[in-house]
Amino acid sequence: MSYDSTAIEAKWQAAWDEADLFRATRSDKPKYYVLEMFPYPSGRIHIGHVRNYAMGDVVARYKAARGFSVLHPMGWDAFGMPAENAAMASGGHPKTWTYDNIDVMRGQMKPLGLSIDWSREFATCDPEYYGQQQALFLDMLDAGLVYRKPAVVNWDPVDMTVLANEQVIDGRGWRSGAEVERKELTQWAFAISSMAEDLLAGLGKLEDWPDKVRLMQENWIGKSRGLEMTFALSAPAHGHDGIEIYTTRPDTLRGASFIAIAPEHPLARALAADDADLAAFAVDIRRGGTTEEALEKAEKRGYDTGLAVENPLGGTLPVWVANFVLMDYGTGAIFGCPAHDQRDLDFARKYDLAVIDTFVALDDGTPVADEAFVPPKTETVRWIDQPAGIDVATGQEAIDATIDWAEAQGIGRGRVQYRLRDWGLSRQRYWGCPIPVVHCDACGVVPEKKENLPVELPEDVSFDVPGNPLDRHPTWRDVVCPTCGAAAKRETDTMDTFVDSSWYYARFTAPRADTPTMAEDVAYWMNVDQYIGGVEHAILHLLYSRFFARAMVRTGHLPQGTEEPFDALFTQGMVTHPAYATKDDRGRTVYHLPEEIDRDSRTVRETGAVIEVIPAIKMSKSKKNVVDPMDIIAQYGADTARWFVLSDSPPERDFEWTPEGAEAVHKHLRRVHRLAEDIARADRPSGPADADLHRATAKAIHEVTEGIDGFAFNKSVAKLYEFTNTLNRSDAGAEARRMAMRVLAQLMAPMTPHLAEEVWRMAGGEGFVIHAEWPVADPALLVDDTVTLPIQVNGKKRSEVVVPKDMAKDAIEALVLEDETVRRMLDGAVPKKLIVVPGRIVNVVV
Repeated sequence: MSYDSTAIEAKWQAAWDEADLFRATRSDKPKYYVLEMFPYPSGRIHIGHVRNYAMGDVVARYKAARGFSVLHPMGWDAFGMPAENAAMASGGHPKTWTYDNIDVMRGQMKPLGLSIDWSREFATCDPEYYGQQQALFLDMLDAGLVYRKPAVVNWDPVDMTVLANEQVIDGRGWRSGAEVERKELTQWAFAISSMAEDLLAGLGKLEDWPDKVRLMQENWIGKSRGLEMTFALSAPAHGHDGIEIYTTRPDTLRGASFIAIAPEHPLARALAADDADLAAFAVDIRRGGTTEEALEKAEKRGYDTGLAVENPLGGTLPVWVANFVLMDYGTGAIFGCPAHDQRDLDFARKYDLAVIDTFVALDDGTPVADEAFVPPKTETVRWIDQPAGIDVATGQEAIDATIDWAEAQGIGRGRVQYRLRDWGLSRQRYWGCPIPVVHCDACGVVPEKKENLPVELPEDVSFDVPGNPLDRHPTWRDVVCPTCGAAAKRETDTMDTFVDSSWYYARFTAPRADTPTMAEDVAYWMNVDQYIGGVEHAILHLLYSRFFARAMVRTGHLPQGTEEPFDALFTQGMVTHPAYATKDDRGRTVYHLPEEIDRDSRTVRETGAVIEVIPAIKMSKSKKNVVDPMDIIAQYGADTARWFVLSDSPPERDFEWTPEGAEAVHKHLRRVHRLAEDIARADRPSGPADADLHRATAKAIHEVTEGIDGFAFNKSVAKLYEFTNTLNRSDAGAEARRMAMRVLAQLMAPMTPHLAEEVWRMAGGEGFVIHAEWPVADPALLVDDTVTLPIQVNGKKRSEVVVPKDMAKDAIEALVLEDETVRRMLDGAVPKKLIVVPGRIVNVVV
């Protein structure tokens, strides 16, 4: 019988469903919680998703076979702007668009045979989920972990909404194209900065996280020790006697040539009230992003206030309002040291301000010209009239000495500062979790009562007018105050979608509970033992999740000890694929789907146009270089797709999908099926070859297990190819081969579960292969008594010989000369040279 992947996969998926095989239950067994970052329901999955979920499934199935009670759930990160934009474009509703996409994507994922407990499935737009999120919000509000504050945000004046930094492209809104403004709004925020030190310290405990991810988080938290000091104004202005600054480079104080304050600084606001030009300047520079990166790239612009401050080292410094100073970092004011900060140097050159060298390289005293001298803090330099008396020292040594000097002089104080800012969560859009508070003129901000949760989104909304439709929905917006009963209004901002994904891992432990979590469930299932996802989430998602875990511990929704929710993290590489392009009659690039291309002639099938092949790049709908798993499953089967994405390269590296690779994998799986059939029918007696097969089987068990444990799935797959070849060539007896075939089925089961079940039964296995205890190699069989030496003839491998490890060189030489291939190539002649490298190789020169 030939290998019919369609029939085999449908058969075993039905059997798994009937047995409810993957339902996670608490038991007396040790638990294992494996979780892939859940997807956004954009419409269709691609091979990149398959790689991510196949990795998680290998771990889940392997751990089940090792005797663990496994939790492997799936859900949908379902709120956000794409659904709202689709509704605007189509006239439909975000809810309809979202749930339709979920149905499609679930339908694509189930044929992959993933060992997911679908009974725990939820979407973050389910009222049952976001109602519990609202309960968490209220508890965090009560604990002082969430508050309202004025904040400068990216404001799209056309869509009338706050934009995340990632949604501002070249200073314009990603959807409307309007120039983004920096606008101050009262926003809800999580007090994540209050946990900065704890979040930083916690990174040291995450030994099974990639070093690069921990470093990225450390840099984002950005702990630094600097100097806080006040520059006295030469003359008081608008009630201000001085300007307080915070600097992480107090060692460069001698090089200060100006003071710069943010447009939102209280002094700048007071000055702008009387200065129309300054007010206009402030309005103008608010058009643009608010991130440090955006401000670094923007043209440096400033306004001279005409004020000056006293420099404690002597002289005065002019005070400017500058577009690159942020009010919500430090004090909203800096001193500029152009010689040693490129941003400050650009500003100084533009406005003809002084450039004063504070230090020079030890081997070169050339003054700064067009490029600031910014060596690492660990580099030793020569200092010029440094106030703390430093001569030759590193920057860090000078920083520490200058802080001590400033404190002794009474002109400043050392302070630890963090780059991490509080997390603004307010979004002026409809398709998000409603913030469960009301605004009452008499009572102020009043939390909604928990018994009234969820505060559900109204469905009768319109997107005909830009802005948040909740603002225009009086029957939803207008309510009575929960405290005094007077007329009040609901909060119409909704939560940032990062909130939805910051605690879903905890909800999966009890997804139908009437509270955010259940004590006995989180006590059993938490922490996540293995988390898998893209490195693009290395900072915000993971940092916010770590904050939320701490907040949930503090509010009683997680037990002590779960402050770090993910014990191990793996960030997989991307799946790439060539893109195929032609030019239209106007010279514009047109991309074509892979199925539209005749690869032999390198043309578009329908038109015959010659294509340009763009080498492997990340799969993208816009480039049309995505591969639909349903097409692969229909042609080759799910096991082929799974095996290929696991086999080609280390999982942390990018991987290129090729049709040729998929065809080669399918050919190998057909071979495994045929081998299982042959072994099932065989009736060969036991013999000397049994021992060799037992030894090869033990080595396969050992190496495949090592590969899975070390997340080196490609190495496990390579060993399985080798073991299949060994089993195919083996002259062992029928029972020994059937035993080895059952082991092959077990070792393949995490990667190709459907074929493994089929082969397991054909080889005499009982029950489901996933229920069979994972094989353990006999250590005695892992000790090699022999070694295989390749034989090279004139530099090319022609044969090989198996010899005892301790065999003498002359005995090896004699065996080599008796080798059939060597004898044929010598043709009766004596070799010029015969070189034996013990334990490695034999070289024959003819």
